Amino acid sequence: MKMFSHVALLSGVLLTGSVGVASAQHSHDEMGMAMSAEDMKVMAAHMEMTPRRSPTRADSIRAAQIVAELRSGIAKYHDVRVAVDDGFRQFAPQLKNQRIYHFTSAKRAIASAFSFNAAKPTSLLYKKDAVGNFVLVGAMYTAPKRLSADKLDERVPLGAAQWHKHVNWCLPPKGGDARWTEKRNGRPVFGPLGVATREECNAAGGRFHKEVFGWMVHANVFASDDPKVIWGDEHMMSGNEVVEHDH
Repeated sequence: MKMFSHVALLSGVLLTGSVGVASAQHSHDEMGMAMSAEDMKVMAAHMEMTPRRSPTRADSIRAAQIVAELRSGIAKYHDVRVAVDDGFRQFAPQLKNQRIYHFTSAKRAIASAFSFNAAKPTSLLYKKDAVGNFVLVGAMYTAPKRLSADKLDERVPLGAAQWHKHVNWCLPPKGGDARWTEKRNGRPVFGPLGVATREECNAAGGRFHKEVFGWMVHANVFASDDPKVIWGDEHMMSGNEVVEHDH
């Protein structure tokens, strides 16, 4: 299966109008490619973040509740075989050295397009240990790209986390999967590190998409108890501190 055929597969079952909200397993870094400073700069042109909000006590309490529900809801998936049995499918299994491995449920993706359930994320996030076993680190929530910041805040408070989505992508022409690795002047043409304007994309013979996927946010609930780690991911330019509260 080609790298992005999984994206196309899931986008076909979604009713949100996005290119593939469930396919948030998107980052080049997560697909085993090292990110340079130049990569980060280029990627910024392809990333839209929700506005930062000053964290409130209510945000902290609600974020902690989400973490507790999520930990309980996905605890059984420490065994990746249970996740597979429940319908989660690994993204890009042919890529052997991913930084983060996403296992996505198409059923959960559809449900997330209409409602939010803290215990039922769209994707599970794994790393591999020294001997190659999958280790559960957290999960990823998704939401339709049409949702406003206020609506996203109702799902996961923006005082605790920043949702993000991918924008300004140039895709190869239909039938041009072989062109995904194409470069010009040493830089990729297509995808999250490719050209970022419609004019450049048209000149390359590609298909320009102003928005791809939908909104997404990682919750690394088994990586740490620190909210800044829990609600941070590879796309966060800077994190918001969550106000401490008494349990």
